Amino acid sequence: MMGRMVMLLRGAAGVAAFFVAAAACLVLVLVVLFFVTVRDLPSVPEPLRRIIETPPTEIYAANGQRVLQIGGRDYVPLEQVSIAFLQAILATEDHRFWDHHGMDKLRTLKALGITLFTGRTQGASTITQQLAKNLFFSFEQTYNRKFKELLVSLQIESQFSKAETLEAYVNQIYFGPRAQGVAAAASQFFGKNAAQLDLAEAALLAGLPQSPSRYNPLRHPERAKRRQKVVLARLVAVGAITPAEAAEAAEAPLTFRRQADDGPVGGYFVDYVLKQLEERYGADVVYHGGLKVTTTLDTQLQRNAEASVVRGLEDLDKIMAASEPGAANGNSGRAQGALVAVQVNSGAIKAMVGGRRYAESEFNRAVESNRMPGSAFKPFLYYTALDRLGLSPASPMVDQPVRIPVAGAPDWRPRNFRRDYQGPVILKKAFTESINSVAAQLVAATGPEPVIATARRCGIESPLASVYSVALGTSGVSPLEMASAYATFASEGIRYAPFAVWRVEDAFGQVLEEHIVSGSAALESRLVYQVVDMMQGVLNEGTGTIVRRLGFDKPAAGKTGTTNDYRDAWFAGFTPTLAAAVWVGHDRGEGLKDAHGVGITGGRAAAPIWAHFMIKATEGEPPRPFLHPAGIRLQAVDPATGEAVPEDRPGAVWVAVKE
Repeated sequence: MMGRMVMLLRGAAGVAAFFVAAAACLVLVLVVLFFVTVRDLPSVPEPLRRIIETPPTEIYAANGQRVLQIGGRDYVPLEQVSIAFLQAILATEDHRFWDHHGMDKLRTLKALGITLFTGRTQGASTITQQLAKNLFFSFEQTYNRKFKELLVSLQIESQFSKAETLEAYVNQIYFGPRAQGVAAAASQFFGKNAAQLDLAEAALLAGLPQSPSRYNPLRHPERAKRRQKVVLARLVAVGAITPAEAAEAAEAPLTFRRQADDGPVGGYFVDYVLKQLEERYGADVVYHGGLKVTTTLDTQLQRNAEASVVRGLEDLDKIMAASEPGAANGNSGRAQGALVAVQVNSGAIKAMVGGRRYAESEFNRAVESNRMPGSAFKPFLYYTALDRLGLSPASPMVDQPVRIPVAGAPDWRPRNFRRDYQGPVILKKAFTESINSVAAQLVAATGPEPVIATARRCGIESPLASVYSVALGTSGVSPLEMASAYATFASEGIRYAPFAVWRVEDAFGQVLEEHIVSGSAALESRLVYQVVDMMQGVLNEGTGTIVRRLGFDKPAAGKTGTTNDYRDAWFAGFTPTLAAAVWVGHDRGEGLKDAHGVGITGGRAAAPIWAHFMIKATEGEPPRPFLHPAGIRLQAVDPATGEAVPEDRPGAVWVAVKE
C-alpha cells in the first residue's frame, strides 16, 4: 500500500512538474511574442484626436473627376454631444466602457465561446479597440493584427482619459458615406448639431454603425425603426432610461432633414459602388482605409440621364394629374423611374439613375427593385425561336386566340394588348407590333426552359419562373440586368458582364484590383442580327415610333414593355455602342393611368425618357450602323405570307434572312 502511494505521489509530482514547465514555456512564448510585436506597433498620436485622421477614401469618375470623398470630419468636443447619444452609443457598443481597461474580458470570453461552439464569429471589440483600428490600414483579419490592436488599446487606456477616448470615438463613427462622426450625422439626418439630439434621434443614430447601409433611415425606414427599438431596449437593460421613456421615444415622430438637391453627381451609382466595395473589402477598409477608386461613371452621361428621368416623370405627372391627386403636388403618389446605361463592348456602367431624385429617395430602383418587363423580354423568346425552331423573321404565323394546356393548372389564354387579331402575319411584324398570341405560340413550341437559358446567357440573373408566361415577361428583373442583356444583342452576341469599378488602390498606391475587359460568345451572330433587325423595326414602324418622332434618328434597336394593369412601363434599346434600359412605375405597383383613365404603356411613359437620354448621349457622333454579318441578306417580303416581293411594292416589309 505504502509503495503504491509513493508511486502515485511521484506520478502526481511528475504531472505537476509537466504543467509547471508547460506554463513556463507558454509564458516565455508570450513574452517573446509581446516584444516581437511591440517593435512593430504604430505610435499612438498626441493629441488622441489625430488617431482618426486617416486618409480619405476617394471615388473618381472614369475621366478622373472626383465625385465623392469619404473622410474629413467636423470634430466636436464631448461636452457638445447630446448626453442621450453618448448613453445610447455606450449601451449599444460597449456598456462596460467606464469599467474596463481597453479589453472587456467577460465580453471576450463570451464571444470566444460562441465562436468555438457555434462556428459564428462574434465581435468583442471595445470602443477603445475600435478606435485603435485607425492605426492599422491593412485591416487584415488575423490573430496577430487583433493582438496588436489589443496592445494599442491598452496603450490608449494608459495614456489618455476615458473622456478623451470617447470623444475621439464619437467623432470617427461611420453613419453613412456623407455622415462620418456624430456632428456630420446629426446634421445630415436631422439638420441639428450634435448637442440637440433627443433620445429618439440618438437611439436611431446609435443603431446605424452596425450596418449603415442596411439601417439607413432614408432608404429603409422600417429597418431603422426596428434597430432603434433594439438600442432603446439596451438603454433600459443597462439602467440608463426607464421602460416608459423607451416606449415614449419609440413612438416619437422623427423629422428628417430634406436632402439637398445639389448633392454629388451620380448618388445612386456611388451608393452601388460603395456597396460592392464593402462586400469585397469590408466597411472598415472602405470608410477608413484611404482607398482610391476609379469607376466607370461618365459624369456627362450621368447628368443627361438624371435630367432625362426628371423631365420624363414631370411630363408624366401632367398626364396623370387628374387621375392621381398626388401627382401634381409632389407627394409620394407620384410615379418613379430608373435608367441604366451600359457601354456595349465592355460592360462598363456609364450612368445609373435609381429614382426621380436621389435627395428625395435613396432607394435604388435600377438594381434593388425587380419588376416585370412585359414584352421587353421578347427578344430572348424570338432568338430562341429562331435558334430552336429554325424560323426566320419572314416565317408566317397566325395571330389568333390561343389556348395552351398547362399540367395541373387552368389553360393559359394570353390576350393581345389591343384585344384584336390580324390573322396571317410574319414573325417580324408580330415582334414589332408586340403581338402576344404569336409569342405564346412560340413559347409553346420551344418550352419555357430554352427561353430562360437564352436570357441567362445574355446576363439575366434574377429568378425566372419556368412557366409559359415567362416569355411575356412575368418574372421580375432589374433595369441593370435589362441594359446589360440587351448589350449582348448590340455586341453581335458577345456577353460582357456589367461592372462599375475600373481600378482600386490602397492608401499607399498598391493596386488592389483592376478590371480587364473580357467577353464571351453567348449567342450566334447571324441569329442576333436577325433579332436586332426586328428590334430596329420597333423604332421605325412598331410600338416604339415615339423615339423617332422625338427626334432620335441614329441607327438603334429596342423594345417596349407594358405589364398587366399598366403597373410597369419599359423601354430598353441600344445603338452599336451604348445600351440603356428605362423603367417607369409606382413603387407599390399601382397602374399607370392618364387623366381619362386610359392605361399608359411603355411606349408612352418610358420610351420618351430613353429617347431624350440617347439624343444627348450620341450628340455629335456620326451615325454608326449595326455590323452586317456574312450569310445574311435583306429581303422585301409580304407582311402576311413572308413571300419575296418587289422592293417597291406598297406595304412590303424588309427582313433579314439567311442566304
